[in-house]
Formats: sequence, C-alpha cells, structure tokens
Amino acid sequence: MTSAAAVSKLQSPLRDLVVGAAQDGTQDFGKSEKDKAEVAEWIGKVAQGDIVKPEALKDLDIQLVPRTYAVSNYLTAADVALFGALHPTFSQLQPTQYYSHPALTRYFDHIQTRPSVRKSAEALAPAFSLVSLDFSNAPAIERKAAEPKKKEKALKPDVAKPGKEAAVAPAEVKTVDGAEGKAQKKEKKEKKEKKENKKEGAAEGGEGKKKAAGGGKGVPAEDAGEPVPSMIDLRVGHIVDIMKHPDADGLYVEQIDFGEETGPRTVVSGLVHYIPIEQMQDKWLVGVVRSVVAILDDFPAPFSLSVNPQCNLKPANMRGVKSFAMVLCATSKGGKEGGIELVNPPPNSKPGDRIYFEGVDFENATPLSQLNPKKKIFETIQPGFTTLESNEAAWVNPITQSVHRIRTKDGFCVAPTLVGASLS
Repeated sequence: MTSAAAVSKLQSPLRDLVVGAAQDGTQDFGKSEKDKAEVAEWIGKVAQGDIVKPEALKDLDIQLVPRTYAVSNYLTAADVALFGALHPTFSQLQPTQYYSHPALTRYFDHIQTRPSVRKSAEALAPAFSLVSLDFSNAPAIERKAAEPKKKEKALKPDVAKPGKEAAVAPAEVKTVDGAEGKAQKKEKKEKKEKKENKKEGAAEGGEGKKKAAGGGKGVPAEDAGEPVPSMIDLRVGHIVDIMKHPDADGLYVEQIDFGEETGPRTVVSGLVHYIPIEQMQDKWLVGVVRSVVAILDDFPAPFSLSVNPQCNLKPANMRGVKSFAMVLCATSKGGKEGGIELVNPPPNSKPGDRIYFEGVDFENATPLSQLNPKKKIFETIQPGFTTLESNEAAWVNPITQSVHRIRTKDGFCVAPTLVGASLS
C-alpha cells in the first residue's frame, strides 16, 4: 500500500492534518523506497486505530525509546498521523499518567511543536490544540544496570576408581589424594603467589592500575568506551563584558557569567571578523566550559579557588590570555564566509543552566570531570553537531543517524538563521 492510499483511509480531521502538513513542504512521505514503505505501514496502523489505544501505549513507548521520529531521522507523514491520533488521548492525560510513558510523551511534544505540524494544526483548531505538558516535575527515569553474567564453572574430570570410568563433576572439584594431589596443590599455590606478586609490582610501578574495593579488578576509566556527546559539559552563559584582544586583531576577550560563585570567566573567541562587537554585547550563549583544575598551579598559596568538577575542557592560552570556556557557534554549510552565528539557549535561561542532549541515553548522564585531550573526545563527536531545518542545534549519531537535539529543561538551543550548519 502506498502512502497516499494509506492517508486516504484516515478519518477527517486527521487526514486533513496530515495533508496540510505535507503541503507545507518541510516533510514528505519518505526519501527512499524503504522509508516510503515504512511511512505507509505506520499510517496504515494509525488508520486501523489499535496502535493508539490506551492498552497499546506501553508498547508504543518502548518502540520510541531510541527514536526521534517514527521513520529514519527526519519528520514524515507517519509522525503527523501518529501525533494526530494520539492527541485526543494526551489532551486528557494527567501528569502522573503521561510520566509513565516518558519516551512517548517526549515524542508527542516534539512532533506537536514542529513548524509544519503546528501550522496545519492551527488551521484545524481546536481539533489539535497545543497540549501543555509539565516536564519540570517529571520523575527521574530509573535505569536498571545490566545484571552481571554468571561465570560457568569449568567441568573437571573426577578421579577414576579401579574398574570404573572417570565421572564428570559439573559443580565441584573433588580432592585428589596422594603424591599427585600434593604436587597439584603446590603448583596451584605457586601460580597464585606469582599472580599476586605481579599485581603488587604493577601497583608499585605507578602504572595507574588501582584495585577495586574487595574485588582486585582494575577500576574502569571514566571515559572508557566510545565518545558520546554527554561527556561534554555545556552550560548557558551570559556575556557581561567584551573587548578586542590587545594583541590579536581577530580575537575578542569576553567576561561570561556561567552562574558560578567565583564570578564571570574570561573567554577568548575568534569572532571579530564574523560577528560585530555590538551583536556580542549582553548576548546569551552556549558555552563548553573549561576545567579550572588544570590551572591551579598558576596561583600562589594560599590562593584558593572554588572548583566545579563538571568543568571538563582544559583551559587554552590564546595569545597571552587564558580562556576558560569555548563559545559554541554555528558555521554555515558553505563555510565561514557564509556566516557564523552564536548558538542561543531558549528564552528565560539563567547563567549556568545545564544543557544536555535529548534522548534517554544522554538526558541524565553526567559530563566527564575532564576531557582527556589524548582521546580527542570533542574532536570525535564534533562532526555530528549540526542545525536542523527548525534551526535547532543537535547531534546526529553517525552510526544510527538518530537525532539528539541540544536543550535545557526550558527548551531547545537554536541558531538564529542557519540550517545544516556545523557546530564548533
């Protein structure tokens, strides 16, 4: 069944909502044949009605946990149809009810705010009015740790008795008597001592391998595994003062308030040739905050400095001025000559507000205490940073192509005009 045929089976005004959003031109019925088939399948399920029944919401919630959109990584008619079918239910749910379906609630709110969907919905008002959802009081999502795998004990042969075949003991090792048994015990003891001596030597040699409490296993590194965007510490900042760098024509020196007791941070950014100083003054922005831990040795005793453990990018020396944060900017897909813009936090933001990446894997993650420059975590993640058609800043997973918008608890971070821009 084609998408058009599937849409024709939808009841009005849901059918009108889908058609109206498609006419806006910001979404379609699939870019590839595979996507088109999936879009048609989703719309067909919506037309049947079972997928949005109250008893089916839990299953739908599970399906949407890893997804931003129903099909691929962009808005399609499937999302519009699913949103419209869910609207009567969500408009009646109380917070305690939709809190129990976090992925579905996040998805519904995301789709209802898309410009093309909103425009089509307003034309059909009040059928698809904006549903107000209270995210500020939502309970934290509990994530159960994976249960450790049980090690299976190796099967060892039992000692054969005269006239009998050797038996296999599945869960125990029987004692071996006599000279042969003593030799085995001695060999086992020597191996154990050798292993312990090797561990002690490694610890004394300063190789940084610490024993876990009671386990003797090495503690996994904080930044173990593949780099992910939630490792980066992003916060809302407010420029309270700005001047041109005294020794560099292309650099600004800003004082940016990140809501810290120690006061504004000094930040150096190379934006003189791209953003006039008048447009930088009093500007709200997104900052990648640099760690002060690495520069404590620069201050003589008894100078003390309040250290925030989540400031995780090392400070940089920019022509004689140390920079303690990095300003996140959007660069046109045509290059710097096409324009550079500051990424703006949502309205009503406050200095120091936490900025995170949308998605269950990232929303409650804690940034690294400090990024290891040798692992090039930021450099590995950065190619996935972009701005969507809605101008919202996001990180696109290069493997799964899932989209994770950059946001605070109050809304999403955006570039004023640039679409498909690179963020750095």
